[in-house]
Amino acid sequence: MAEPEPEKPLANTRVVEIGTSVAAPYAAWILGTLGADVIKVERPDGGDDARQWGNMFPDGTASTFHYLNSQKRGITVDLKDEAQCQWLQEFCATEADVVIQNLRPGHVDRYAVGAADLTKVNPRLVYCNLWSFGNSGPMQQRPGYDPLMQALSGIMSVTGEVGRPPVRVGPSMIDMGTGMWCVIGILAALNRREQTDEGCVIDASLYETALGWMANAVPTLQATGKSPGRQGTTARGMAPYQAYECADGYLIVAAPNDRLFERLSGVLGHPEWPQDPRFETNQNRWENLAELNALMEPILRSQPREIWRERLDEVGVPSAPVRDTSEMMGDAQTRALGIIQRPEAEGPELMGMPLSFDGVRPALTRYAPKLGEHDHEIKNKDEGNK
Repeated sequence: MAEPEPEKPLANTRVVEIGTSVAAPYAAWILGTLGADVIKVERPDGGDDARQWGNMFPDGTASTFHYLNSQKRGITVDLKDEAQCQWLQEFCATEADVVIQNLRPGHVDRYAVGAADLTKVNPRLVYCNLWSFGNSGPMQQRPGYDPLMQALSGIMSVTGEVGRPPVRVGPSMIDMGTGMWCVIGILAALNRREQTDEGCVIDASLYETALGWMANAVPTLQATGKSPGRQGTTARGMAPYQAYECADGYLIVAAPNDRLFERLSGVLGHPEWPQDPRFETNQNRWENLAELNALMEPILRSQPREIWRERLDEVGVPSAPVRDTSEMMGDAQTRALGIIQRPEAEGPELMGMPLSFDGVRPALTRYAPKLGEHDHEIKNKDEGNK
């Protein structure tokens, strides 16, 4: 018989998500995958905006909603209905360990489900506000989305290629990163609650997360006096360290120290390059990168990616082909990790959690709920799934 899955770290923890779009649902997804009983609250007239985002499966469900909302039970609450709003107030204050919300500023307070109202009733509650621009400042009341934050924070100024239009990083890194910061704060607050028996109000925002990703740009500006610009696939001050075109696609080659560059030069048939004054140190190679690339590029274009990858592997130079999603999903390493999971035999595969505990990755156990799917069992206090 197969060994039963060990109890997940957040078993017996209940989370109420009053959220929409990406960031708060992603935070709640993490907590649900860690074992929390997550109750997703949606408006009855259409639910979460993400139900209409992405590509649609034949049953009418959206790909974006699927990946953000598995591991949850779902209910509908009309906050404009006084009785329903009162029920949610009482449920959050008496049944929840954690509440996460990312509604527009002022909305949760208007309906008395904000931090001040709920923590007054339950001082042990961990309440997480997820804002667009933070809990203070001139833009505090404004709504926001991921690409706005990539633009405002400067991320788009260092992403993409010189002379080309601004580029948004493909994954919703600001939304998902903010969700992760919320989880870090929530776990820290739950840990403190174990010691003090007191809850906590956590504030996170998309803008603060975007600013956090610019941590390297801040000292770079101060060191050089210039705002860092776009570098394509290179990394500032490291060379060679970028994507190169091969006969059948692109290959990232990472040889940013003298030892690796010497090995790379041998593979490319030019063992004399490390003695060239232009290329003898990493900083020299960075300053003369255009000249180095002019030598490397025609050689790398002469063979397919896998030929170069095999030769580089033999001498220990890190490299990786630039893959698409289907190639990533079919890769032997991806499959060996078991990170792509199917909660039910007939459903789509989803990406699981990139963490394991005692060698076991938390399993995805349920797909995203249909709108109001669990209204009856939760509103009638059927807590069999807690």
